[in-house]
Amino acid sequence: MEIIFLLNGEEVRVSGASPTTTLLDWLREERGLKGTKEGCNEGDCGACTVVVTHTPGTEKGAQAVNACITFLPQLHGLAVRTIEGVSGPDGALHPIQQAMIDEHGSQCGFCTPGIVNSLVAAQIRGDRGFDRVLSGNLCRCTGYAPIIRAAESVGDDPERDIPKWLHEFPADDLGGSIACAPESSDELADWYAANPDATLIAGATDVGLWVTKGLRDLPKPCFLTRCWDLHRFDFSGDQMRFGAMVSIEELRTHIATAHPHFADMLDRFASQQVRSTATIGGNIANGSPIGDSPPALIALGARLHLRKGDTRREIALEDFFIDYGKQDRAPGEFVEAISIPRQPDRLKCYKLSKRFDQDISAVCGCFNITVEGGKVTAARIAFGGMAGTPKRANAVEAALIGQDWTEATVSTALPKFAQDYTPLSDMRASADYRLQTAQNMLRRYFLEDQGTATNVLEVSV
Repeated sequence: MEIIFLLNGEEVRVSGASPTTTLLDWLREERGLKGTKEGCNEGDCGACTVVVTHTPGTEKGAQAVNACITFLPQLHGLAVRTIEGVSGPDGALHPIQQAMIDEHGSQCGFCTPGIVNSLVAAQIRGDRGFDRVLSGNLCRCTGYAPIIRAAESVGDDPERDIPKWLHEFPADDLGGSIACAPESSDELADWYAANPDATLIAGATDVGLWVTKGLRDLPKPCFLTRCWDLHRFDFSGDQMRFGAMVSIEELRTHIATAHPHFADMLDRFASQQVRSTATIGGNIANGSPIGDSPPALIALGARLHLRKGDTRREIALEDFFIDYGKQDRAPGEFVEAISIPRQPDRLKCYKLSKRFDQDISAVCGCFNITVEGGKVTAARIAFGGMAGTPKRANAVEAALIGQDWTEATVSTALPKFAQDYTPLSDMRASADYRLQTAQNMLRRYFLEDQGTATNVLEVSV
């Protein structure tokens, strides 16, 4: 196995490494680049953040990526910059580095390399939403005020501040050889049909923890990063279609016009680093009952496109989830795409968690209720965290459809949640709390639809 990528402007060829060697371990142990720190080793703290730049034409651009859960084969053909490589060719500090010094944005310094790289990637993208950008970088001693001041003090003039190394990539004819790194869904389909016991790796934001925390050996890992057709999205016609390798960040960006509340909820999906690499296909295929994208997609009537060899089929997304840990997916079959019918925007998504940023949902409720002439004519309501799978609230929907859109109708429908769900109690919430909050979310949807302001992040005196 030979993996070729650029590291701080230098082409490197890695041979003989295990396919599940993480970029973090390789940088520190094989290259001696100790500026990339190991903190949590699970993609939460951001101390290991590096900048990864994709080949022009993929529309992904520069990303802040957690090196601790990125496997080396995922980098084939890409460009990586560590903290040692973000300065200019003459050794001059990057403007972000200088600003951190000027604004006293570092104290113990452990988190600083990751913070700098997150801000460098954001600057390249022209993203000045620094609170969001830094949601995946934990700082325990400095505090974020001087860090934000440093970020705000640096402009985004590409001629002055953005380094020239962005335009450097390995040659188009890479060569190299990875055990399984198909370049199209056709190649993937042929290989996976013949190797149904393989482990498909998209963004590795979940699979990475199987290795770093679970210490598991992965049978026949297959890396999907270079399946270029699975990165595509298509908004033509009467549906929006996203390939399985579209990242959560890309989904957030492109869904914002059609369904802004969905995009707002995805802004709380893990961190910038995770959203940049996690994929919509992976978030669905792992079947988590607390994955944040399926409830919204189910509420929008999404269809799932599956493929095994040359055989394709599509199903309603809610039918994919059979039971906890069990999906309607045959051996050798993979998620190819997800499609959403175009529709007027009536979607609201409410995520309840103990922290606003980078936290797992206790309850995630998504509501898509159509009202015509004062009556409910259609309703699609779906929840995560309320059952062993993402699940529709069929009894609640039935209690609403055909009724006047009034507070009395909503109150009548509330007890139906207990028919739809029997939630568990765990460290995130009790069963009773989950049922109560699900009811409150329907009330909130109704009140917002009547024009009542309910933004829990706004405080007035």
